[in-house]
Amino acid sequence: MSIEQIRITLPNGDVLEMDGGSTAGDVAAAIGPGLAKAAVAAVVNGETVGLAEPIEADAAISILTEKNPESLVVLRHSAAHILATAVRELRPGAGIGFGPAIDDGFYYDFEVDKPFTPEDLEEFEKKMAEVAAADQPFTRRRVSKDEARELFSDDPLKLERLEEFDADEVITVYENGGFLDLCKGPHVPSTGKLVHFKLLSGAGAYWRGDEKRQMLQRIYGTAFHKKSALDEHLNRLEEAKKRDHRVLGKELDLYSIQEEVGQGFVLWHPKGAIIRHTIEEFLKATLLEHEYDLVYSPQIASEELYKISGHLEVFEEDMFPAMDDNGTRFRMKPMNCPHHFMIYKTQTRSYRDLPIRFAELGTCYRYERSGTLHGMLRVRCFTQDDAHIFVRPDQIADEYDRLLDLADYLLTVFGYEYHLALATRPEKALGDPAVYDAATETLRGVLDRRGVGYEVDEGGGAFYGPKIDVNVVDAIGREWQGGTFQLDFEMPERFGLVYIGSDNTPHKAVVIHRTLLGSMERFVGGLIEHYGGAFPTWMSPEQVRVLPVGEQWHESASALAADLKGAGIRASVEGRETLGYRIREAESLKIPYMGVVGEREAADGTVAVRRRGAGKKQEVMGREQFIAAVVEQVETKALG
Repeated sequence: MSIEQIRITLPNGDVLEMDGGSTAGDVAAAIGPGLAKAAVAAVVNGETVGLAEPIEADAAISILTEKNPESLVVLRHSAAHILATAVRELRPGAGIGFGPAIDDGFYYDFEVDKPFTPEDLEEFEKKMAEVAAADQPFTRRRVSKDEARELFSDDPLKLERLEEFDADEVITVYENGGFLDLCKGPHVPSTGKLVHFKLLSGAGAYWRGDEKRQMLQRIYGTAFHKKSALDEHLNRLEEAKKRDHRVLGKELDLYSIQEEVGQGFVLWHPKGAIIRHTIEEFLKATLLEHEYDLVYSPQIASEELYKISGHLEVFEEDMFPAMDDNGTRFRMKPMNCPHHFMIYKTQTRSYRDLPIRFAELGTCYRYERSGTLHGMLRVRCFTQDDAHIFVRPDQIADEYDRLLDLADYLLTVFGYEYHLALATRPEKALGDPAVYDAATETLRGVLDRRGVGYEVDEGGGAFYGPKIDVNVVDAIGREWQGGTFQLDFEMPERFGLVYIGSDNTPHKAVVIHRTLLGSMERFVGGLIEHYGGAFPTWMSPEQVRVLPVGEQWHESASALAADLKGAGIRASVEGRETLGYRIREAESLKIPYMGVVGEREAADGTVAVRRRGAGKKQEVMGREQFIAAVVEQVETKALG
């Protein structure tokens, strides 16, 4: 084989000999015309590249088509460029930021004088269709830093980014039609690959995510290879709008966030508070059954505590500023763990005592940037279902099995499916990398022995150790951050967390940081959307509303409500307005049961029961029978 040739290894092990400088597109054509037509991009030695990029040396190559999920990222990144092309054609003076692919879509940022309107987005979408129909090729070329400065001399946003490149760093630009962008790629071969897309919304976004910089206008969109997939996604977005916890939270009077209190700080209204209380009481009872000890800790501590823990070193930008008291600096706690460590240290612990499990519904404070706040899902003050488990090294696997079993039980009660993920060492990690990696393999072994499927989240671990994340899937298929179980060898070293072993000498304990549900704010916000506001009976703030047909039956209705309350059921009587109005109101408030009491029901000691979502259908039942049925729903925590 001459030096002008290279060896291409295909996924099935076959080897092709091709001319040096051949492209991934040439490889696809060599395999067959059908693949060449369907090709979107390629993976060369593990890196996704465009089909037009030359291959200079021997390589392992796989061709991506629309059947490969990875190809969607390439399509959506290309869609962002097509959006920028359309905006530049219609608004020539718009400054151009950057436009990556993101989960379920893409966005692009623009510097303009005023926000884009919905009508603007419609105009841009039509122009995008024209650019796509023109089937403009995406061409890539390398340029020097000086050449790039010249190309983007009228674009200060790009020039700022260019100054961050090293002198010898490879700089690439992509061009389609008359639009040129600074970009690493890859892209689809041409704009004609974009057929099924939709612009979704506009929003403000600070340049480089810095709230001290200028506000840009961000346009969000999505794209798919198939129309059916796009339609399914758009239908899911419409369903998500109906379930938006911010809208339902107001309609159902569950919570509010008010400017006078501060953004990111949730006020729990009585109905929301009873939901939270019900969940917390269930959780605490479950934890006590599983041999946890409940603890409480203050919400403020000396800054020295967070120096020991390392939070000031790696987490300070996410903490609220210090408060000074005669030279002693205090911080609002961002996490509960250092406090639990100090409780552990108050006694000498024996190897026979372990595992020790400290659990707390602890309130924490994080300085989330204002642009990231989102209803109950991203807040600055939250109460975390938190625990720290102190174990011997030989107890790690068993304790993780217990945790995974407990998570499975709890999420089944709440009606969630879930996925597991193993998160590995991040760039900013403390301690010995070899210890961190060994801990990662311990967790991998736990998951492998259980025979469960899991993803690997490379670099997603905590700064002190790897973790297993439990990500829940809601009723419309969206994934939410759920519980997390973090294995920590670093904090025991920092805090001197030891136990006396069977050899009568101190040994370092291992800590498992764990949340099962996450924060109450995020969890309840997620539940609102998961259930669409229609909470199961056991969680509903009002479980039964008793409706007298007329004033003359109010006494009988009140007696039924009293019997329901006596059985521990949250019930009320509503006699205002017409019966039809009261039924519609109860339905709009998503109350699980209505008990209608009229002449016959008052005389017979019965109740006409209307179930949520059953329309006009009602069933006449004996009152004791009805109460027993509701009690069973509550006690079994039924989802129906």
